[in-house]
Amino acid sequence: MSTTTVRRAGAREWGGLAVLSLPTVLLGLDVTVLYLTLPSLAEDLRPSGTEELWIMDAYGFLIAGFLITMGTLGDRIGRRKLLMLGAAAFGAVSVLAAYSTSAEMLIAARAALGIAGATLMPSTLALISNMFTDQRQRSLAIGVWATSFALGMALGPVVGGVMLDHFWWGSAFLLAVPVAVVLLVAAPVLIPEYRAPHSGRFDLLSVALSLIAILPVIYAVKRFAKDGFDVPTIAATVIGLVFGVLFVRRQGRLASPLLDVRLFTNRTFSAALSVLLVGLVGVGGSMLLITQQLQLVEELPPVEAGLWMGPPALLMFLAAIGAPLVARRVPPGIVVAATLALSMVGYVLLTLVDASGGIALMVIGFGLVYLGLGAIAALGTDLVVGAAPPEKAGSASAMSETVQELGLALGVAILGSLATAVYRNRIDDQIPAGTPSEVADVAGDSLAGAASSAHRMPEGWLDQAKEAATSGLNTAMLVAAVCTLVLSFLSAVVLRHVGIIGGDEPGADAAVPVEPSESELSKSEV
Repeated sequence: MSTTTVRRAGAREWGGLAVLSLPTVLLGLDVTVLYLTLPSLAEDLRPSGTEELWIMDAYGFLIAGFLITMGTLGDRIGRRKLLMLGAAAFGAVSVLAAYSTSAEMLIAARAALGIAGATLMPSTLALISNMFTDQRQRSLAIGVWATSFALGMALGPVVGGVMLDHFWWGSAFLLAVPVAVVLLVAAPVLIPEYRAPHSGRFDLLSVALSLIAILPVIYAVKRFAKDGFDVPTIAATVIGLVFGVLFVRRQGRLASPLLDVRLFTNRTFSAALSVLLVGLVGVGGSMLLITQQLQLVEELPPVEAGLWMGPPALLMFLAAIGAPLVARRVPPGIVVAATLALSMVGYVLLTLVDASGGIALMVIGFGLVYLGLGAIAALGTDLVVGAAPPEKAGSASAMSETVQELGLALGVAILGSLATAVYRNRIDDQIPAGTPSEVADVAGDSLAGAASSAHRMPEGWLDQAKEAATSGLNTAMLVAAVCTLVLSFLSAVVLRHVGIIGGDEPGADAAVPVEPSESELSKSEV
């Protein structure tokens, strides 16, 4: 059985956490920075509609696909080593992205950034588990880490706007260069190396199976958000599920699997992953819809819209830091359930937003939603990583990141599609008779289309389109409120066996050893 020496972290470890937070902020920023720079780069590179989608999606698409692979690779070759290799690659490819001369070149660079980003995310989280072996300190450190990524996402539109005011669109990518330099210089000094003992060889067939399982599912989710259920969406889902089954079966036969499926036998591990997955669905959908509401209905400039997202980001930060502290005295399941209940209140407030002006209500409601995000991101991630033995921390970290990426994508797809369906249903009856079909199609598809064609429609018609879009937001947030209320009750139930952080309660799950048995060691790696 694996044993870990528990000691209190000192100044070096907290300094190392600050270094690990830098690439985490950068990864979050890279997700949203293109929301503002896309019009400028589109004018310069002239991408087609399909190329624009790939410019936006290639990054997150490849991150999600490679997380499991890179998490396990770090366990084998060294987590700090993989982090430094990934940081160097991320910085170099960011320069290529900044100076891209064609849409194809930028798509390739964004895809490469996704692969490099997949090395950074699980490495940073797994290294935290090595540096902070005291359970209370680790929970607080993971709270800081969880906040860093979301803080980067919140800063993306603001940073993009500032950079565009002074430089060209590619300058936003160059922010990665100084971050990579700082990490490469500071990591050998402040961050210890860790390599899992007896990790076995790296199974390339498992890598291939994991990619063929994950990538089609992510593609299907993103396609569903745009086109609904169609043949390619269904086919991609079936392919992903089939290869997912093959992947899991192979992992069960290997002595040194890419993903140790026995981790799922730990109740805390499985329950925390489920809470993270479902909880992020509401956050992903509301993040998309609130951003659109601020820019298209309230007609705020992107930078100003980004600034209005600052107060919710602050609440998320406070929850991510405060939840682990509260969980030292109150069981984590109760803390998660309570903060999710507050998120439910936030969703209810968002159902009351109207098109005539509701910025303050949106900020308060979304702030409560983010409050729940901060708590489940910090405590959920801590429970996932803490339930795994040290040598499996990279694999556990990768699973935590994968379900969160999937949850965000599902939220955009499900709640975004629901809001769009409500908009189209309401707007169809309001398009004036005699409107040219090409104008009616654009205006009836989305509020962005209605705004672009407003000059060809009767005066006041755009206000009706805004009301239809707001109804879509209200409906989607009502569904999110109901689901979050259910999740709050379930969290209290499925996590009831977890004791307070740092306590000695017998109900608190310890890391479950997953070293292979003698019979498993005798199995072929092939």
